[in-house]
Amino acid sequence: MTALQQVSNLADVPMEVEIELDRRILALRDILELDIGSVIRLNRSAGDNISVLVGGSTVGYGEIVIIEDSVGVRITDFHGEE
Repeated sequence: MTALQQVSNLADVPMEVEIELDRRILALRDILELDIGSVIRLNRSAGDNISVLVGGSTVGYGEIVIIEDSVGVRITDFHGEE
């Protein structure tokens, strides 16, 4: 029996999925200067591996991808898959 079959009665319950690209520490001066359209440079780039979290727990991994003008995550592994 697959994992989806095991939880099929819960399959339509919405879950919050978190993807954290990076964290930055900014001085208050820099935060106050932010405006619509401001860019915060990150240390991560396309191809980097990142964690996929549901309910604060890591459930898998992915890699950062760029699709046209959007940033996305390609899932590369899920915990518990056989």
